Amino acid sequence: METLTRAELSDKIGRISADVPRSDVERVVDEFFNVISRSLEQGGVVRLSGFGNFLLLDKKQRPGRNPKTGDVIPVKARRVVTFRPGNKLKETVDRSTRAKFNSTLQTESATLEEEVA
Repeated sequence: METLTRAELSDKIGRISADVPRSDVERVVDEFFNVISRSLEQGGVVRLSGFGNFLLLDKKQRPGRNPKTGDVIPVKARRVVTFRPGNKLKETVDRSTRAKFNSTLQTESATLEEEVA
């Protein structure tokens, strides 16, 4: 599994927009994340059409357990950020996953046929 970092994202966008200086691309990427962060800080929901939604959920206090000792430890109430992918993103990932799965099946099938022959 490959990880995409902020620097790699800036590089990829910079290659697409070759006429835009790298420093400007980095500023836009940084500002994009800052706008999302500020909106969530203020209790808003961030909806990116075709991509997904960033939402805030309030988690209630609950009992937790120390896995070593089994002692009950209270987990404090907190607010967490969640991401719900949009339909277009789900379809893209699903299509990609199916293509990889099918190519793996074909490779394994061909290997099995060679072994049998």
